[in-house]
Amino acid sequence: MHAGEGPSGAGLSGEGPEQLALIRETVRKAKTPRAKPRTWRGAALAPELPVARVVVNKGVLHLDQYFDYAVPAELDADARPGVRVRVRFGAGRHRVRDGRREGGGLVDGFLVERRATSDYSGALAALAYVVSPEPVLGPGTLALARAVADRYAGSLADVLQLAVPPRNGRAESRPSPEPLPPPPAPGPATWTRYGRGPAFLTALADGGTPRAVWTALPGPHWPDELARAVAATLASGRGALVVVPDGKRATRVDAALTALLGPGRHALLTAESGPEERYRQWLAVRRGSVRAAVGTRSAMFAPVQDLGLVAVWDDGDASHSDENAPFPHVREVLELRATHERCGFLLGSLGCTVEAAQLVESGWALPLTADRAQVRAVAPLVRTVGDEQLARDEAARAARLPSLAWQAVRDGLRTGPVLVQVPRRGYAPRLSCERCRAPARCRHCAGPLAAAGARELVCGWCGRDPGGWHCPECGGVKLRATVVGAQRTAEELGRAFPAVPVRTSGRDHVLDAVPGRPALVVSTPGAEPVAEGPGYAAALLLDGWALLNRPDLRAGEEALRRWMDAAALVRPQSEGGTVVVVAEPTLRPVQALVRWDPAGHARRELADRAELRFPPVSRMASVTGPAEAVSAFVAAVALPSDAEILGPVRLPTPPPGRPRRPGEPPVGEIWDRVLLRVPPGSGAALATALKSAQASRTARSGTPQVRVRVDPLDIG
Repeated sequence: MHAGEGPSGAGLSGEGPEQLALIRETVRKAKTPRAKPRTWRGAALAPELPVARVVVNKGVLHLDQYFDYAVPAELDADARPGVRVRVRFGAGRHRVRDGRREGGGLVDGFLVERRATSDYSGALAALAYVVSPEPVLGPGTLALARAVADRYAGSLADVLQLAVPPRNGRAESRPSPEPLPPPPAPGPATWTRYGRGPAFLTALADGGTPRAVWTALPGPHWPDELARAVAATLASGRGALVVVPDGKRATRVDAALTALLGPGRHALLTAESGPEERYRQWLAVRRGSVRAAVGTRSAMFAPVQDLGLVAVWDDGDASHSDENAPFPHVREVLELRATHERCGFLLGSLGCTVEAAQLVESGWALPLTADRAQVRAVAPLVRTVGDEQLARDEAARAARLPSLAWQAVRDGLRTGPVLVQVPRRGYAPRLSCERCRAPARCRHCAGPLAAAGARELVCGWCGRDPGGWHCPECGGVKLRATVVGAQRTAEELGRAFPAVPVRTSGRDHVLDAVPGRPALVVSTPGAEPVAEGPGYAAALLLDGWALLNRPDLRAGEEALRRWMDAAALVRPQSEGGTVVVVAEPTLRPVQALVRWDPAGHARRELADRAELRFPPVSRMASVTGPAEAVSAFVAAVALPSDAEILGPVRLPTPPPGRPRRPGEPPVGEIWDRVLLRVPPGSGAALATALKSAQASRTARSGTPQVRVRVDPLDIG
């Protein structure tokens, strides 16, 4: 067996202190590089560069280093940098034969370098075999993965698991097509609506590296505008990468690219394609057969050759944040790529996040916006209904929809479909006692009761029928809906408009598009289908309080983003398009929607965050786990001198019966969370300190582990 360059040997995650001490002492005594090996158990080694440096698929932080292996002569031709290999790793089953150590389990890895000698003075184990001669890990991807791992206090192996898709032998055996010549530069088309839009495309076509935050106008044009930015980059002989939140929007950009450039010039990287097709498309990008790629989150690492532009659409969507360690965000990864690979950067959205506003305020990127005349020409009319109006409205008290909304629906159905956005799915996902308003809970597991239909009750956690329910507080037997879901709303609207078809779109069944004929389309946020033709005639945004009252720092920003995504599907005001939002009119996100000014809202939010020293003005990390483990971890971290510790805060234990969510404590355990905050400029030092402390902790077997997340989305 071998050891690497770091203080720990290979496969030491489960070793005792005596073995760790022995390995550390062996490494310490390695004063000079040893001579390059010539034989391995009687077999010849590679005549040139007989040492392979390998990153093994072990995500524990104390093994986040390269390990040296000998290259047998029979593997010399295939053992090239970037290929997948299998190596023996782990000190648990070692034996010595002919003066060489062997044993340990076989694990996957990537060969990153061939060398003439090793820095390790002991005997090297040999590569077991090369999985495939296809080089899948290039120097650019390796450098990016290392930068991402360092930024998020994670391991290189974990990032590579996200960056390189699983191998598919059948796709790998098929040759990729020959690359096509660069296309001509496209015309600006609808980019002329933005003051600096044509200049941005020209800079890309001329080989420049402009960086912009683009606040897109409502309407159906944004996929074509993204496609034109890609085409301008390809015209310069460089590559382009576009990352979107979901497969539905990836399909729209894919169709726009095909319509503009024709087939064969780009790859579509989404899970919907299936593992074989997705790997085939990824290989076409890796081999240089295509110079452009569009895909969902994991496409942020796509190995596009000679990258000229990286673009992310709707960076506020939570789908852009990976839930696998080390939890990278697409926006941040593409910022790293733009900096390291010196390429253009485009952050586009119908709304505007606080992070996007910070990029503009810092001067790192320039704004791409339209003037107010252009906004008024394409935006729908937005009208509001507040709580006071609802209280005085007989129609709202009887059917939950105010008279203004009923009128908008009636008028809209004369000319086209009407969209109704409901924050919650289901029938009545939350119920309470009609008499005392106490939440209705299951007597078996204390889970929340929900209505699955007009006469059917179920527990939201254990799924049992709570037959014979009565309120334990007041003895009442009648229930009322605290929150009304999309299914119940569709039922109410169907009774009110019996001659109009009602369609629903939500998590279980998401519609991509609906015909332009009159119909009611009830959707949860993010599942709104596109209406064919000029768009929806009207839209209702119901129960705005459900989005705005969440205990989350991003509640206002997220509510505005979801409202604008729905309202952007409505026709312009000049064509009769109307949006009615049921929320308090004086609130900042509601006013931003009425004015259609997401950038202004983001700037004001950024100013508030700066005053309170909240992200993104400061950098934060969360430490979650058993209370004693969190306390010990924070005490052991060598934090920067300007770091601030917030907490600990006791996390609520999920009640019995409900499935445990990521980051929640198991039933019966007491977990704490601590937030660590540093000012700008100290983020890298904080990540380094957290990574070092976590590595020391993972090296000790039996120690309770903690969950470290840099830049957590939710700090509420």
